[in-house]
Amino acid sequence: MKLTANDLIILRQAADVLENPSFSSRVTKSVGGTVEKTLAILPAQVALSLNDITRTALEKSLEGAIFTLSSRKSSVPFNKTHKFFAGLSGAIGGAFGLTAITIELPISTTIMLRSIADIARYHGENLSHANTKMACLEVFALSDNVKHGSETGYYAIRSLLAKVLADASAQLATPALSKKGSPLVSKAINQIASRFSIPLSEKLAAQSVPIIGAVGGAGINLLFIGYFQELADAHFSMRRLEREYTPELVKLYYQQYTAQQGKVPLWHQA
Repeated sequence: MKLTANDLIILRQAADVLENPSFSSRVTKSVGGTVEKTLAILPAQVALSLNDITRTALEKSLEGAIFTLSSRKSSVPFNKTHKFFAGLSGAIGGAFGLTAITIELPISTTIMLRSIADIARYHGENLSHANTKMACLEVFALSDNVKHGSETGYYAIRSLLAKVLADASAQLATPALSKKGSPLVSKAINQIASRFSIPLSEKLAAQSVPIIGAVGGAGINLLFIGYFQELADAHFSMRRLEREYTPELVKLYYQQYTAQQGKVPLWHQA
């Protein structure tokens, strides 16, 4: 069995995105090198509690974002609508600065997860399945993988998270258990939060730059959600191909393509 020419193009486009995720390059292009300096001097209490704040935001968004969407496949994902609300959330966060993080972050994360779920649905995923819900959360773990040492590469990350996500999916599918209180779900969220906190810290650093303010905060959130929308589109394109062919065959084509590139083409800047 071979991939069709069109599916091969889709796979290659997905690989170009998934092997080169970098939110820091996008935000640096927008506000300059001040982000790295600001990142280094973020208030200690924010830096120390960021992972906890991130985990809480993911838990809250999982409870509300996906469960309110219909499982019926849409003709097109509503990316612009979700960007609008993300920008509005960012404007609020930018206006009040880091003091609003515990309020703004769960809201913006919920909007992003809802957008990711919308993209998943567009690619034929059934949102009523626990596996799909965890696959949506998995998108947050695909960001800036180069900063995680040896744990790089799309399939390497999926392999690393495979068991914890499978266990979480099984527990999430059990109606008698509380979604938030399920220990296996919490374990999966912890692992995803540790990765998601990296681009999130860069977003917060950008929003805390004095000249950014409300208008800039909206712009940073537009960059942020656009970044994860592209990751989601690539991720669920790969999952669709795996359903139509086999995971092993798609992975083989993916690895052959990335090996042939030597160095996968740089991220296409928005």
